Amino acid sequence: MDLSGPNALNRSMQGLWSSHRRKVNLNTIPPPLSTSASPAPTPVNEDVLVATVQPGANGDMEVAVPESSSALSKPADVQPASDAPPTSNKRKTRSSRAAGDESNKRTKLNSGSVAGKDYSPPSTRLSDLGGISGCVEKMLELVAMPICHPEVYLYTGVQPPRGVLLHGPPGCGKTMLAHAMAGELGVPFISISAPSIVSGMSGESEKTLRDTFEEAKRLAPCLLFIDEIDAITPKRESAQREMERRIVAQFLTCMDDMSWDKTDNKPVMVVGATNRPDSLDAALRRAGRFDHEIAMGVPDEEARAQILRVLCAKLRLEGAYDFSALAKATPGYVGADLAALTGAAGIIAVKRIFQELSNGTLVIPDSEAPVVDSTVGDGMVIDGPPESQNDVTTSKPHVPFSSLLSASLSSAAASSIIHFLQAHPNPLTEEQLSPICITHADFLQALKEVQPSSKREGFATIPDVTWAEVGALHGIREELHMAIVQPIKRPELFRAVGIEAGCGVLMWGPPGCGKTLLAKAVANESRANFISVKGPELLNKYVGESERAVRQVFSRARASSPCVVFFDELDALVPRRDEALSESSARVVNTLLTELDGLDSRKGVYVLAATNRPDMIDPAMCRPGRLDKLLYVDLPSADERVEIIRTVTRKVPLGSDSVRGEVEEIVRERCEGYSGADLAAIVREAGVIALRRTLGKLEELEQGQDHGFLQEGNAQLLVEVSDFVQAVDKIGPSVSTAQQRRYAALRNRYAGLPVAGGSKGKDDSLQQ
Repeated sequence: MDLSGPNALNRSMQGLWSSHRRKVNLNTIPPPLSTSASPAPTPVNEDVLVATVQPGANGDMEVAVPESSSALSKPADVQPASDAPPTSNKRKTRSSRAAGDESNKRTKLNSGSVAGKDYSPPSTRLSDLGGISGCVEKMLELVAMPICHPEVYLYTGVQPPRGVLLHGPPGCGKTMLAHAMAGELGVPFISISAPSIVSGMSGESEKTLRDTFEEAKRLAPCLLFIDEIDAITPKRESAQREMERRIVAQFLTCMDDMSWDKTDNKPVMVVGATNRPDSLDAALRRAGRFDHEIAMGVPDEEARAQILRVLCAKLRLEGAYDFSALAKATPGYVGADLAALTGAAGIIAVKRIFQELSNGTLVIPDSEAPVVDSTVGDGMVIDGPPESQNDVTTSKPHVPFSSLLSASLSSAAASSIIHFLQAHPNPLTEEQLSPICITHADFLQALKEVQPSSKREGFATIPDVTWAEVGALHGIREELHMAIVQPIKRPELFRAVGIEAGCGVLMWGPPGCGKTLLAKAVANESRANFISVKGPELLNKYVGESERAVRQVFSRARASSPCVVFFDELDALVPRRDEALSESSARVVNTLLTELDGLDSRKGVYVLAATNRPDMIDPAMCRPGRLDKLLYVDLPSADERVEIIRTVTRKVPLGSDSVRGEVEEIVRERCEGYSGADLAAIVREAGVIALRRTLGKLEELEQGQDHGFLQEGNAQLLVEVSDFVQAVDKIGPSVSTAQQRRYAALRNRYAGLPVAGGSKGKDDSLQQ
């Protein structure tokens, strides 16, 4: 049975249901209906009656058939077969509707990143910034002048700048400067994050970028700010995917379309921000796109003081504040770190206030306002007299803080905060808040808790070694004090006599004489940032990685100056550059030499180095301007050994001063050639011998079932003179006589200079 046409089957069934049961010729095919939007009516055969399905009285479906063909004109009972909508039209309408919804969704998705947003100017102002007056002046010149007075450029015919690139370390204020500039000018501000432009569908990223710039043209004059711009504009030669190259090319085209002749002389200033400017494509940084670049570095001491003044202007402070002292105590802090410092100081102040309230040293006056009772849970009244429990107020009642405390917590040993919450369940009044403030001591306490972002990686903590723990070495201590500690503490005095760059110090001598201990004491005394570099740890088997590690060390040190960089075992890092030295090691030596005295200023970076083999170090390291102060740390003399043993035995229970005197006499007479490390080993070994003797007595007492042996043993735990004698017999000097003669010869090769050394004859003696 061959049926064609959308309604052929329907007409056939209607003919079969007719009451006359006329024979329907199924081979007769009606003409097909038109598939157009308004199909022409199909003529109905008079011999074919149309049946209508109607519900019956008992709920069953009945078929109503008219008696004659004249009943076809009644629309209530009979419907022509041609009035039914075609099935193909239904499908087509449904598919077109779905396609339209999908296109609408895609249009909304594409335009959602640009349209429908609030482009009102931010509330940030230039007065909220501090310490970047130079950057603000440059931004006013490059951004404010073209937006506020474009007629000046049109009259003179000068091409105005089109884009500004802000770069610097994280937290230095790039995004805040862009927001403050837009808020100060009062122009529409389009702020987008560069990663939000990237889409997974091919071509969507480029379209979003075009829509963004078209929206900027529509809102002109306006400011378009793109944060983290390096995410969408990497170098095209090193791009991993073709999509990244297309995005860069599209961005370059959009930047070229921002010229004034294409925007009806309405300026659109594009501001980009990144902390990796070297990763941007070179074509983006040419004139006509990002015309100018503003470097926002780590703020210096004066800039930090201005930032602290701006941040503290919104705080409730008490007492005299020395912002210069705070700025000097925060080397390496950027604006975000200083904001975190003020927040930490506020938290410390709140804890201190709660503690003072608990101790009674700080008293908050009682509130004169009537106490509003609150019912919590099952009608339980927390505060207020019993007669006020039935009071019902139509306004929203205030729930006191004490209602948040469980009964078990309140009954336990309550802290100062719980006491405060129980005593003051309602909000404090102005009179009660008046004694609450932040003091200068809170900031000093916060300095110990806040770590600057530049010190999150690669920095060692300030050592806890003090000068009191260093015995003897008075001459070298004085030299280090004047070379490093005083320039960090009083830089203005050194600048007054023309000394700006700190000198480098190389400490050399036999092992165990206290070179590393001196470096730790210097870092602790100066309270400066401290980077400890073990010589071989910078070396890497991959080409270029060792040099990059050296550059990174000095880059971090400059970013957080004043900083002390300590190179231990320097001979492993910078050996002599001769024929036997490999090419990779020679590159590391060259990199370190250029960092010590190259084009980049080493202002505020102090270099300390220690080695046992000065003859293996490259001679160029010891010239003036690099490691120009050489300090020979020799084996201690008899008097110095006595001072060292007196320092080391501070915490050793010797019993009486007579025992201490005998120990010092033993060290003076029998410890010739011993270094400081050897003397510390003697003290440690004497303590072990005394402990072994005491433990033997304790075991004997334990076998005798004396339960008081532990207290008696602890009371009698003393180190005797015989223990030191046994320790001296057991431990010999670590530096042999032959090595002592070799170090004496090395000292003579340095032209017989005094302890601090000098510059004359250094290179000649090292080249022999």
